[in-house]
Amino acid sequence: MNRRDCIASMVLTCAAWACGAQAAPGKTARILVLGDSISAEYGLARGTGWVALLEKQIAADRLDARVVNASVSGDTTSGGRSRLPALLKTHQPTLVILELGANDALRGLPLKNTDDNLSWMIEQSQKAGAKVLLVGMQVPPNYGGKYTQQFGEVFPAVARKYQTALVPFLLKGVADDADPTRLFQTDRIHPNATAQPLLLANVWPVLKPMLQ
Repeated sequence: MNRRDCIASMVLTCAAWACGAQAAPGKTARILVLGDSISAEYGLARGTGWVALLEKQIAADRLDARVVNASVSGDTTSGGRSRLPALLKTHQPTLVILELGANDALRGLPLKNTDDNLSWMIEQSQKAGAKVLLVGMQVPPNYGGKYTQQFGEVFPAVARKYQTALVPFLLKGVADDADPTRLFQTDRIHPNATAQPLLLANVWPVLKPMLQ
């Protein structure tokens, strides 16, 4: 190979390397949402729940992330615990959003079970290499002052223990609205379509920095 051919070959090689480097895709964040009916769009038109709005927010902010919504209506922390291993294996998330616990309270399940299940799910997610965002919940005072307080304390305590990000109360601005029925469906349990942007507004300021 003469000198001219050698130089030409080097130029082509460098150009091919540069093109390949430019074409290489960025590392896409894989967000797994493991929740109950509040995240599963119970009673809502498809695509109007807060998780669907999250996908639109991610696109609007041009962030490289995709969302898998594995939420199931009626799910408890125990149900989420049983489903998580397969979900981690299948989707290999880089970030797990845990929105579970409300149905534990509705069924009067022991708080220790809720604590243990949330802790186990966080441990497994972290072992799989995923960040965790824990979404907190509160229950109405008619459950009794002591139980209401202790239930609300579970989420920040678990978040501190595992140093995870925390949304203190998913229904902030909804459950404490001046009109207790305005932002809920007729069952007075599930947030309506009007409430969904408020749910996202509670999650997004905590989640966004985790994607950057």
